[in-house]
Amino acid sequence: MSRHPESLDDTGPDDVVETVNAEGVDEAAVESNRRLYTGWQWLLFGALAIAYSLFHLISLNVYPLETWSFRILHIAGALILGYGLYAGASFADHGRERSPGWMRWLSYALLIPALYALVRVVMMYQAMNDGALRIAPEIEAWHFGYPLILATATGILLSWAYRQVRGALSPADLVLMACSLAVAGYLLVMFNSPLRASTGTSFAPMGISYAAIAGSLLILELTRRVAGLALVIISVIFLLYVFVGPYLPGFLGYPGLSVGRFFSQVYTDAGILGPTTAVSSTYIILFIIFAAFLQASKVGDYFVNFAFAAAGRARGGPAKVSIFASGLMGMINGTSAGNVVSTGSLTIPLMKKVGYPSRSAGAIEAAASTGGQIMPPIMGAGAFIMAEVTGIPYTEIAVAAVIPAILYFLSIYCMVDFEAARKGMRGMRKEEIPQFRRLVKQVYLFTPIIILIVALFMGYSVIRAGTLATASAAVVSWLTPYRMGIRSVLRALQLAGGMSIQIIAVCACAGLIVGVIALTGVGARFSSLLLGLAGVSQLLALFFAMCISILLGMGMPTTAAYAVAASVVAPGLISIGIEPLVAHFFVFYFAVVSAITPPVALASYAAAGISGDNAMGTSVASFKIGLAAFIVPFMFFYSPAMLMEGSWPQILRVGVTATLGIILLAAVVQAWFFGPTKAWQRVVMLIAALFMIYGGIVTDIAGLAVGIGMVLMQRKLHGKGGGGSTATT
Repeated sequence: MSRHPESLDDTGPDDVVETVNAEGVDEAAVESNRRLYTGWQWLLFGALAIAYSLFHLISLNVYPLETWSFRILHIAGALILGYGLYAGASFADHGRERSPGWMRWLSYALLIPALYALVRVVMMYQAMNDGALRIAPEIEAWHFGYPLILATATGILLSWAYRQVRGALSPADLVLMACSLAVAGYLLVMFNSPLRASTGTSFAPMGISYAAIAGSLLILELTRRVAGLALVIISVIFLLYVFVGPYLPGFLGYPGLSVGRFFSQVYTDAGILGPTTAVSSTYIILFIIFAAFLQASKVGDYFVNFAFAAAGRARGGPAKVSIFASGLMGMINGTSAGNVVSTGSLTIPLMKKVGYPSRSAGAIEAAASTGGQIMPPIMGAGAFIMAEVTGIPYTEIAVAAVIPAILYFLSIYCMVDFEAARKGMRGMRKEEIPQFRRLVKQVYLFTPIIILIVALFMGYSVIRAGTLATASAAVVSWLTPYRMGIRSVLRALQLAGGMSIQIIAVCACAGLIVGVIALTGVGARFSSLLLGLAGVSQLLALFFAMCISILLGMGMPTTAAYAVAASVVAPGLISIGIEPLVAHFFVFYFAVVSAITPPVALASYAAAGISGDNAMGTSVASFKIGLAAFIVPFMFFYSPAMLMEGSWPQILRVGVTATLGIILLAAVVQAWFFGPTKAWQRVVMLIAALFMIYGGIVTDIAGLAVGIGMVLMQRKLHGKGGGGSTATT
């Protein structure tokens, strides 16, 4: 990537000023535990990743499979690729293995029970094909279940201690790959037989429970490797609740489930194969392939350069570039922290050069990258889960998200602009940014996204629209120097296979939590708790729901955070009379902003790593900059027109007044409007902002009157442009 932040230093007339040029923005960072293969291993795992992506494209568009079978293979493929590409422990130094020899031989020895369980699956399949109604319990236990669980559990433990070079596959992970095959094979055999109807009953084969236990362990371990411990810890707490819940007092108690009955259901569409995997196996994997094709055609670089050309010359230019670029990139890649790393590594140093402190630079990037998750039409991945869970058409969700997304990004823009004015910052010079005229000539690179939007609103399914957009990305590339031939297409498919592992593991792990919630009824008991709070105050119930949504989302990727909150919190909000669309948008927003909410804020922590500032300080600053996202969801409840629910005059009135309220709110936070503001002026503007944000006709009129008065006062005191002095308090 060509990045020249030093070009923003003051230069003399004879100095050469280099143009900022973004290259490789959309190239994925290599994780610290990601293996880098060479030779035949690179070819093998590259072929597996390509085959995995092609499997989904063919199954979704040409040859559909039975639903459960498709989802089982979807998870199994991610497990096999994941254990092949991600190590369970840090790599050895100096290119030599540091694990003792006995550990390596024990790992190879574990292949015996793992492969034996796999062979027994083949034998069970033959027996069922020959007319057997079920497999003898002792065979399922001693010849499949016990060897499988032994190999899985021991293999995971060994993988934690096994240290090898970065380019080698651990034998312990080879064991886990074999176990993943055995789990998928057994479930495919049983779920394609009449025994599928017995899940959750005392007649269910115990082999299903054995496979589900091993499968759950494999999913938890892969999630730990690709997404950290936060989601794993929450999942384990929920799993423990299944068995300790009967002994808990009050509303947390429930009658209880046996190990067999619980695990015979959790690996079905009531849990792991439920809504989260339904979305990851269709919409998410498809849009990951779409993103990989955009990456191969260098569209991400164009997005960032276009943002520089459009906004770079405004005061505090790089910060405004960050807002536009992160919004464009974030709605596609579906991960706040990943978006920070890709665009922030360019924009954060440039923000620091024009005068933003390290903390502000990191906070702005974190808040903007997080906002990409709420930017229609793609909205990361959470919107697809919302459509799956609620049954509301995806296009309706995308339309409903327009005004809230505008308000969020307008709020960040105003925060950035007022801070730049208060500190007297300049923008980037004309010669420091790409030429807008040149970039406008390449505006056709937006064609894949335009095709996606048009196809969705013409009534095409999300799958068909996503496939058309992916194909158009390859076609458009032929108008650029980065033409996609067969090699480039295969490279994009390989990238998509690797990029999908994290989100699929997270969705499967979230499905485990969703299964616990559904099978134990804890969601219904939470709904009754919210109903009781609503009897006292609906605002109190909403505030409590906000806290739970943020708490559940801390340290978790957006997709998992929303999936869990949608299962726990949204039904409770619906039970107190809130419309399903409003309830799910409420929890969706707070699941998203958990990425910038202290004390565990993944996006803010990633930004702090780039800016060099304190992580907690950056998270507090990003919370302040993204403050609108903590207010807008309450606007959904008091003004459903914010989500396009109502007549056009209502929608227009609420949109305009909320926009003005958000601008005033930014002025309050930054202590600057047309110039510095005093404490009493900020209090008055805050009241006016809250009046207009509330959305009632009377409060809108009152807020407008106060707001207009403050505008006239500020214009008279400071003129149109304002100064650059420090605000007084």
